[in-house]
Amino acid sequence: MSSSAVKISVARGDGIGPEIMDATLEILKAAGANLTYETIELGEQVFKRGVMNGIDPKAWESIRTNRLLLKAPITTPQGGGYKSVNVTMRKAFGQFANVRPIRTFDGFVPSKHKGVDMVIVRENEESLYAGIEYRQTRDTCHGLKLISRTGTELIVRYAFEYARANGRKKVTCLIKDNIMKITDGLFHQVFDLIGAEYPDLVKDSMIVDIGMAKIADTPERFDVVVTENLYGDIVSDIASQVAGSVGLAGSMNLGEGCAMFEAVHGSAPDIAGKGIANPSGLINAAVLMLYHIGQGAVAAKIGNALLYTLEAGQHTGDIAADKAKALSTQQFAAAVIANLGKSPSKLKPFEVGSGKAVAMPSAKATTRSTRIKALVGVDVFLDAEHTTALELGAKVDKASTPGLKLEVVSSRGLAMYDPKNPTKKPETEAVTDLWACRFAGQNVSNHDVRQVLANLESMGLDWVKTENLYTFDGVAGFSGRHGG
Repeated sequence: MSSSAVKISVARGDGIGPEIMDATLEILKAAGANLTYETIELGEQVFKRGVMNGIDPKAWESIRTNRLLLKAPITTPQGGGYKSVNVTMRKAFGQFANVRPIRTFDGFVPSKHKGVDMVIVRENEESLYAGIEYRQTRDTCHGLKLISRTGTELIVRYAFEYARANGRKKVTCLIKDNIMKITDGLFHQVFDLIGAEYPDLVKDSMIVDIGMAKIADTPERFDVVVTENLYGDIVSDIASQVAGSVGLAGSMNLGEGCAMFEAVHGSAPDIAGKGIANPSGLINAAVLMLYHIGQGAVAAKIGNALLYTLEAGQHTGDIAADKAKALSTQQFAAAVIANLGKSPSKLKPFEVGSGKAVAMPSAKATTRSTRIKALVGVDVFLDAEHTTALELGAKVDKASTPGLKLEVVSSRGLAMYDPKNPTKKPETEAVTDLWACRFAGQNVSNHDVRQVLANLESMGLDWVKTENLYTFDGVAGFSGRHGG
């Protein structure tokens, strides 16, 4: 333990947040954690003051200075343009890694499975969770899935480093590159590339849907799982529930800016103020924080007291077999405090070296290889109602230039018009008003793209979006011909 106390920012949260935070802080104090606290305001009350991200301005400086945040669950108002506190924090402080250890408490917490002991390592800033969305027409919305080589390298390397540092044997990558060949394909390629640097670890990859099914069916076969943001959010909750209860899991969000530790469950406003919430998730988050800052002895002391308490049948109502004997939040905290210094007899104990902190990889060290980038076309998206594919295609074809020729008109990814066969009717007519018109050519310039757009405008056609088409070292950086 360091001689000087470590100062952390503390957010008491909403709903059951204040209750479980009070219980957790009491346990930290009783265990001798070398910490001091600075309370900050995040969440519901801040939202009500008109701060759309739910973060009090004074909180920013506290987090920047302390670089450590222990956070209880937050309530984000529905609709109205309010931003998730978690997403805002992760992006603002570059917390690219969400790490969630998940285990069963065999014989003591009900679960359909035994021997589950896995860690979900989730990319935290990209994918569909980047939240980049548009409504393009009266009928159609668009969400952007963002996957970068740099972001992928950071999370994949962290997963392998975590596995090696903590005595794990296998890292499994979950992707959907049989469908999303470019975005998920990149994630898979980087996993294979970096995985080759770790010959001491078993590597495997699975399509995400069957991977999640297997986690629900045979979770004991998994060790460390690394995946994208949206997939990671879903699979983390599946794995936690399979293990017994989402209410028992803690997580950490890590990056170069600051580290945030939290329970994975929500604010549960329906039971707020009743004193029955299970603080175990936040306790486990605090244990992760103590390991992270080098106070492993205290972390193990608290973790083992928690396990001993569970073994002793001292449970809150969410997991108690006999609800009449369920402990309140404060009673449970008192039981853990009374059991400090004790270790479980059957459950795998925490050790001083458990949950070892991993040096965070830097974006500066990632490998963005030099590539020849060439513009070879453009997809132009049109808002066009009350028309057929043949009528629209014949009109759009006239917007072609010497440098850019119409190649296909599609709707929702299905080819609807081929200028090489302009009278062939599609099998079905479009049911929406958004059309993708692909123009392709050789030695294309942005001038060619602007000319196509000008031609479309002169015809009275409403283009709402463009996507330039590039090759990189001769390899297409876009999906193949729509419907082809």
